[in-house]
Amino acid sequence: MGVLSTRGMTAASARHPWRTIVAWLIALVLAFGAIVTSLEFTSESDITAKPDSEQAYDLLGERVPPGPPEELVNEVIIVRSGGFTVDHPRFRRKVTELADEIAQPERIVTRHFYDTQDRELVSRERRAALITVGLLKDAQNDVKDVIEAVKRANDDDFETAITGEWTYDNDLVELSQHDLEKGELQFGLPAALLVLLIVFGAVIAGLVPMLLALISIVIALGLVAIVSQFFDLSIFTLNMLSGMGLALGVDYALFVVSRFREERARGLEKQAAIEAAGSTASRAVVFSGFAFVLSMCGLLIVPDTIFRSLATGAILVGLVSVVGALTLLPAMLSLLGDRINALRLPFIGRSAEAGSGTEGRFWSAIVRAVMRRPALTLVASVALLLALSLPVLDLKMGFVGVRALPDRFESKQGFAALEESFGAGTADSAQVVVDGDVSSPGVQTAIRTLESRLRSDDAFLAPETTPYPEQRLASIEALLKGDSRDDASYDAVRRVRSEYVPESFRGVDDARVLVTGETAEGIDYFDLMEKWMPIVFVFVLGLSFVLLMVAFRSVVVPIKAILLNLLSVGAAYGLLVLVFQKGIGNELLGFQQVDAIEAWVPLFLFAVLFGLSMDYHVFLLSRIRELYSQTGDNTESVAHGVASTARMITGAALIIIAVFSGFAVGDTVAFQQMGFGVAVSLLLDATIVRSVLLPASMKLLGDWNWYLPKWLHWIPDLEVEGNSAPR
Repeated sequence: MGVLSTRGMTAASARHPWRTIVAWLIALVLAFGAIVTSLEFTSESDITAKPDSEQAYDLLGERVPPGPPEELVNEVIIVRSGGFTVDHPRFRRKVTELADEIAQPERIVTRHFYDTQDRELVSRERRAALITVGLLKDAQNDVKDVIEAVKRANDDDFETAITGEWTYDNDLVELSQHDLEKGELQFGLPAALLVLLIVFGAVIAGLVPMLLALISIVIALGLVAIVSQFFDLSIFTLNMLSGMGLALGVDYALFVVSRFREERARGLEKQAAIEAAGSTASRAVVFSGFAFVLSMCGLLIVPDTIFRSLATGAILVGLVSVVGALTLLPAMLSLLGDRINALRLPFIGRSAEAGSGTEGRFWSAIVRAVMRRPALTLVASVALLLALSLPVLDLKMGFVGVRALPDRFESKQGFAALEESFGAGTADSAQVVVDGDVSSPGVQTAIRTLESRLRSDDAFLAPETTPYPEQRLASIEALLKGDSRDDASYDAVRRVRSEYVPESFRGVDDARVLVTGETAEGIDYFDLMEKWMPIVFVFVLGLSFVLLMVAFRSVVVPIKAILLNLLSVGAAYGLLVLVFQKGIGNELLGFQQVDAIEAWVPLFLFAVLFGLSMDYHVFLLSRIRELYSQTGDNTESVAHGVASTARMITGAALIIIAVFSGFAVGDTVAFQQMGFGVAVSLLLDATIVRSVLLPASMKLLGDWNWYLPKWLHWIPDLEVEGNSAPR
């Protein structure tokens, strides 16, 4: 027994429990230090592959000298009154006093109608005026002071509101923190603990996996803090890390503790039971963790900071959870011994302990009924999942934008006020950057043609052109009407790229034309998803196939597992479209109906669902294979394997469902979609797939389940759940 084997690691940790625990405490202290001193997140999302929008920004940044500070605008304050017009002295005093209060030398600049006489800063009915705000230095912190000043300016005679990129980012950060507290701490954590108490029937046994999960989250967050010093990580990394940490940490501990209790119930001594769990459940944990990490690596290859941030958090907490299950958990079990069953719950405590590793009557009856009519149940189940998948044909990806924020947020209120009074809900524009000899007659003619096309398009306000002849650059900006992330804006910018620019610059060979702006960035993001989605699919499916083939020495098992997972993922996509896009049942579930599914959600869901479903799929198949290796009876191995692991695997699935339901009860629409998608997919996977499709397909295939071509017999027999200690 090598110390690097799972049995060796668990045995060494159990023989020296205090050394192991002290080592983890040191890691915990170091993690706290890293979190306090080094943790940095960004609310920005960047495509690292440099599409047109990014190239245009780079050109402007490299060649165009910064303009005067007073021309910088990244926030807009709207001042409105029902009783006064902008010509009234009280209106003038209100605007100038608010602007003066906000302005700070070399930090915050403001502009308004009364100091510029710019009529575009006043509404047509003259009952609303704008104050433009430029945040020059520490925008992320300064915007908080500006928001508070705008709030204080509200009174009975005047309504003040603010919107803009930094206000929106500030709201996203606040919303992320709110959802983390509401979803994970107030919902996910208690729900997971409740499931653990029901599964184990004892308070101590339920608290041990939860403690392991929380320790894994803190240490993984410390590692993320170190990574954040070298790479930009999204603010949503924290949400993902905490959710995945709860799901994986609790699940892995659940499997090991269940096997330990099962071995103790069969009469093994404490150390032998820990080693037996180490050679079976702990080994399966390693394979499950490896499968999850490989799935998340599929997201790391996507050139986008959001994907890479979420994947980084998930991978780190997954790895820490595996190491914790191999070392810290055996040390805790060694110290607790049979006290793991202390504080039994009334009514369910004894039955939960006695039921470890035995067939549950409910699941046994279902599985054996399925296997009596495998063809019928297989066809019916596949038909049901395909029917649930049909709405995916209407899947539409997009960005929900500021409209999807709860009404209590300042950027949403400011957006509504701006749209109502000025007919434009954002200060974002389509910006066309011309790179070339902008003083040449051909380029100037093309620019004038483009200006004409933009003026004739009702989606834009009048364009403004700024030439930089010395820098061989020109910028044509046209403000978009409405939300920069709605369909109308996307269609408008697509027209600029596909029609207006090619037609205007036809025959002009000495200029490169790029379109940028927030809406153009969104379009580039959609294109990125379309390009990388098939690549990630092939990457995840290919690695999953190889891993399962090596783990179970079969080519049939991985093909079947992948097909079953695709069915549950497809059904989740279909239900996502049904609820969020079509609004069927959304109010009942407390969700907001939106025009599109957040662009990153489908791809992220695919990788996460494959990783998580493999989690307990590996445990189930490993138990079936263990029994098949002992008896050679495929039917009985499948029936007993499914029924005997049903309580544990159902608990594991319910824990993940509870954790991701925590995302769904928050207010962030993207995370609602992600949480709902994971929860319904795993619910289908843990019921229809595991209790019907898997046993039915394995019954029909018989011994072919374990078929491995002769030319692959060189693959080592890794025994995912190896032999336990002698009994």
